[in-house]
Amino acid sequence: MKDKTKLPNPLFKSLSYLARLAWKIRPRVYIWYFMQFIAIMLEKVRYIIIPKFIFDEIVLLSKDAGNSSHLKNLGFYVGLTLVFILLHDIFNSVGAHLKSLDQLYIGQQLQLDISDKSIRMDFEYTEDPEALDQMNRAREGIEWYSGGFTGIFDQLFNIITNIFVVGGVVVVLILKCPVLIPVQIAAIVISAVLVNKNNKIELSFFSKLAKDNRIFNYYFWNVADPQYGKDVRLYNAANMLAVKSDVYLDGQINNTKRRIQKQLPRVFGLNLTDIVRNAFSYIYVGYRAVKGFLSVGDITLSLNSVSQAYESINTMITGVQEINKRCRYFSQYLTFMDYPDAKPHGEKSLVQGKHEIEFRNVSFKYPRAEDYVLENINIKIKSGEHLSVVGLNGAGKTTFIKLLCRLYDVTSGQILVDGIDIKEYSEEEYKKLFAVLFQDFKLFAFAYRENITLEKSEYPLGELQKEEILEILEKTGMKTDVEKMKKGLETPVFKSYEKDGTELSGGQQQKTAISRALYRDAPIVILDEPTAALDPIAEFEIYRQFNELVGGKTAVYISHRLSSCRFCDRIAVFADHTIKEYGTHDELVKIPDGLYARMFYEQAKYYR
Repeated sequence: MKDKTKLPNPLFKSLSYLARLAWKIRPRVYIWYFMQFIAIMLEKVRYIIIPKFIFDEIVLLSKDAGNSSHLKNLGFYVGLTLVFILLHDIFNSVGAHLKSLDQLYIGQQLQLDISDKSIRMDFEYTEDPEALDQMNRAREGIEWYSGGFTGIFDQLFNIITNIFVVGGVVVVLILKCPVLIPVQIAAIVISAVLVNKNNKIELSFFSKLAKDNRIFNYYFWNVADPQYGKDVRLYNAANMLAVKSDVYLDGQINNTKRRIQKQLPRVFGLNLTDIVRNAFSYIYVGYRAVKGFLSVGDITLSLNSVSQAYESINTMITGVQEINKRCRYFSQYLTFMDYPDAKPHGEKSLVQGKHEIEFRNVSFKYPRAEDYVLENINIKIKSGEHLSVVGLNGAGKTTFIKLLCRLYDVTSGQILVDGIDIKEYSEEEYKKLFAVLFQDFKLFAFAYRENITLEKSEYPLGELQKEEILEILEKTGMKTDVEKMKKGLETPVFKSYEKDGTELSGGQQQKTAISRALYRDAPIVILDEPTAALDPIAEFEIYRQFNELVGGKTAVYISHRLSSCRFCDRIAVFADHTIKEYGTHDELVKIPDGLYARMFYEQAKYYR
């Protein structure tokens, strides 16, 4: 896969994206920037120009104390200064406050976009370390390193405002101290080179941090995650997790130390350049004053202009470098959002009715893996047939299901539904075929009924829908448990966010997941170890009602408990990356030295 961390023209692409996003969801943010622009212009006039007139009036007043016009002029300039200070503070504080509020909205939208992309991107990326690292770079890139919308647009704002400031002070310097202009430019060029080198060092270190940050966060949050509470406490795992966290934290600290050490000489160079520039400026202005070329007010105006010219030009140049650096960080978000589909999607619709599935010479290995997980798989699953998939751990049973659900595409061969390659069907249509319960299913900290329907709960349940849910819960043995809950179907699952939530046992969670799969009412039901967490009685009830639960639907049933295979029409035994044995229970147990027969009798002896 090509390196997605490199993005052409990250500066313009990032600026364009953020500008359009802000205009779409928070256009008033540009008004707050304009208010701050006015505030800065008022501040610069107050700081650079007005002091000249104040000092000149003071000098004239000291020479001609009887001239009341100088006193009036002095009062006017002092009053104007106070008005400018007041207006600056109002415009700047109001603009900054409202701008920070809009930044929250824009930042939340960026986070939501990442979450939405993570949910909708092809499944294989969720098991791809490169994609996970890119997602982490995207999250960090829109917050910590780029500063988000305001972090980037504040730099652009500073560049624009300082263009106006530089235009004014350069005119002053040309009139009063023209020699200082090339000195400031020389100092700025040196500073720009040094800052640019430090920025490159920082960017190179950032690219190395993504994986360490992701691993550190994994260990760090697992220490405090209640989900791991029992294991952490009973096995005294806190020290192990803390040590692993420290290892990656030390790595981050050492990475930062190395970055600072490489940047330090250039920081000293920046400070030395500023000292030399200031020294020359003050000596030259002092010389001009002594020679009588500058009044007291002119001295103030010149020194303020020199200082502001350097500061503004330097801010513009470093601002360009900084905005380029921040946009490169932000471009990691754009890179993640531009991740292409891993699989091509067709447009064909599925015809209602019976569906036959066929694996034809299917082989598969995971991306970047060298060894095949499945090789030369050939099997047909007729409509309404109940297939049991068994085999030792790591035989490829769950991978078989992932391929059938098209979470991954086959490496070679074909999977056909109704004689058509599944790649030709539209993704949305194809998903509707399956109701799947994976071994590592997840419940959400939402209302119980939302965990069954996986639909929004903005409106109360209709009576028909409620009856349908309760009927399914009756079949899976969860109806009585739900009726005992404080809020029934509306009871929150887990206490993560609600005090009145319910903590479900492992068996209750598994029954809930089975209920979810059945509620979907898809023509093909796939159950991966659906009774692993159930007690023997509950398991027996699931087995006893299996035909009633699944009905005439096609069912693929993965289980290590071979007694469950008796109620399936066919059994596929996976071993050595392929289907080693295939047939009914009665056929397979009669195969001399057969894998299924050995597994079945090995388990059966514990029940005799």
